[in-house]
Amino acid sequence: MADKAKGGDAGLEQELAGLRREYDSLRERKVRIEQDLANLKDQLKDLEDRARAEYGTSDPDKLQALLEEKRQENQRLVSEYSKHIHDIRKNLAAIEAGSGEAEPE
Repeated sequence: MADKAKGGDAGLEQELAGLRREYDSLRERKVRIEQDLANLKDQLKDLEDRARAEYGTSDPDKLQALLEEKRQENQRLVSEYSKHIHDIRKNLAAIEAGSGEAEPE
């Protein structure tokens, strides 16, 4: 009976040792996650500060609206530039046609 108790105690000691290792591992993981979270919060604060400085707001909805405005403005500018280039080509073609020069091939 004493041998059986000894075997049970050894099993419990092994289980306890395993639980301690798992606890230590989980504690280390918790510390890493807390550090990561703190770093991410710092990064978020820095990005919010930059957004307020550059765009006047750090509100994601307002930033999204501002981005959409900028995209529409860029689209308008590209369209105007494309028309300008088209007009230049057209005028050059008219000048070349009027002077009798052939367009290069």
